[in-house]
Amino acid sequence: MTDAAERKMQFLFALRSKGVTDSRVLNAMESIDRGDFVRGLFTSRAYEDMPLPIACGQTISQPSVVGLMTQALNVQPRDKVLEVGTGSGYQAAILSQLARRVYTVERHRRLVREAQAVFDRLDLTNVTAILADGSHGLPDQAPFDRIIVTAAAEDPPGPLLAQLREGGIMVLPVGQSDTVQGLIRVTRTPSGFDYHELRPVRFVPLVEGLGQD
Repeated sequence: MTDAAERKMQFLFALRSKGVTDSRVLNAMESIDRGDFVRGLFTSRAYEDMPLPIACGQTISQPSVVGLMTQALNVQPRDKVLEVGTGSGYQAAILSQLARRVYTVERHRRLVREAQAVFDRLDLTNVTAILADGSHGLPDQAPFDRIIVTAAAEDPPGPLLAQLREGGIMVLPVGQSDTVQGLIRVTRTPSGFDYHELRPVRFVPLVEGLGQD
């Protein structure tokens, strides 16, 4: 077995051992190479289950958290998905394997440019990176079947809740930025919203406005 094949096997085994059991999610994570989204000093650690630094003071989430969030989102093949917080583009690329259309918004111009370049190189034609203040969502493309937020807010942002279709699901970390946050799943019902806490997590804070880079 080649080193690359062995690394991939260990990578998938680590995901399963952390609770990522949905076969569609595992297949998506097998087909999207995390190494394409990690640059510089950390390329050799792309297949470890740990968050890694990327440009603009952001991070690429650890694969098991990406897998668990994607699993909780329960994306269906016809779904239109909004991701808030493009970062490296890794989470959006995973979603592109599961959904009909993925819009991912990011406040740092450099990250948008770099993520879109990777999407283009990998021929991921159903995902679009957009420079925008993610706390406002993407009103001109709403409503969305699924929304995923990869930065922590104190409460689920009202504009994002408003852009979720009835029956839709949003997964996001909620809590103070300097303490452990809770990952929650929000489902929009005819009468309001159902909230379900999944597990403790730690994410960078959701910041309003655009970055300077």
